[in-house]
Amino acid sequence: MGLWLGIFGRIGGILALVALIALLVEKLIVFVGFLAFAIKAIIVLAFVLVFCVVGYLALKTLRESRKRSDH
Repeated sequence: MGLWLGIFGRIGGILALVALIALLVEKLIVFVGFLAFAIKAIIVLAFVLVFCVVGYLALKTLRESRKRSDH
């Protein structure tokens, strides 16, 4: 009886270790997906910011040119 408990104990330990490794791999995949999403969101926000700055500079230049033409 003790022999069987030892064998099943080792098999159970190995199965638990395999399950933990599978869970770790799954969590790493989720984490990499989150990082990819975060990087994409930062890139999109950077492009929106650049677009807004260019629009602001264009409007500022347009206002300055109208002021010069009025004088």
